[in-house]
Amino acid sequence: MTLRIGRIAYLNVAPYFHYLHEQGFTGEIIAGVPSALNAMLAEGSIDACPSSSYEYGLHADDYCLLPGHSISSIGPVHSVLLFTPGPLHSLSGEEIAITGESATSINLLKILLTEFCGINNVSCNVPSGEVEKLLKEGQSALLIGDRALAAAQDCPPGVQITDLGALWYHFTGMPFVFALWILRREAVTKSPDEISALAAQLGKSRQHAFSNLHEMAAKLSTGAGLSARQLEAYWRGMSYDLSDGHIEGLRLYFTLCRKHGLLEKVPDFHFFPAM
Repeated sequence: MTLRIGRIAYLNVAPYFHYLHEQGFTGEIIAGVPSALNAMLAEGSIDACPSSSYEYGLHADDYCLLPGHSISSIGPVHSVLLFTPGPLHSLSGEEIAITGESATSINLLKILLTEFCGINNVSCNVPSGEVEKLLKEGQSALLIGDRALAAAQDCPPGVQITDLGALWYHFTGMPFVFALWILRREAVTKSPDEISALAAQLGKSRQHAFSNLHEMAAKLSTGAGLSARQLEAYWRGMSYDLSDGHIEGLRLYFTLCRKHGLLEKVPDFHFFPAM
């Protein structure tokens, strides 16, 4: 079986993928935004993906996780940003424009506003036009990934930028896990050796990337809207581990999702190779 893995079309996954083929991966890589890859993972079009933590929370019984790997923040994440024309408390009764690309970040925003900021009557809607255009017209907006990085570089005067990773850490003192390496159980059953190889290849790719960040940043900065130095700082500010502390932060997120009606239950954590 040839593994089909999804690649989120954001710069934050580069440490996993930039050197992956050099580490021996010979499968197929399919790019897309988190919401599209979540759907492909759920329907079986791909076997594995660094996918939305919330997607795992929804369908944990269908999946298992690669241990040791995530896309997380311990403090500012720099690419999950809420843009508001005024302070957060002025959001009451307002509408926030969202892209709909990541349910994890959208639900994180809802939890932060409701649980920690006491703001209960905000609506999040995907507009018919571009979120960036509405942002420039003065509407509050949530942007993620490369679009958030770009918007932060060209932000209208007076707009307040709130980093959701930083806000979560401020209130909880815990890492926030935006994405997990999620595996379909069918792939684990049919191709355990290939999954084991993938886990090792991802670790080696990540290690090689952080040993050669300057080289990787120089190659990927063209067209990214960020300088090579900014890209290096961005990657160094991310957390790609999945430690016990990360799991506890994720468990709290799932618990709060359950509390606020965003999940039916708090999922169990199923790791490869143990299922």
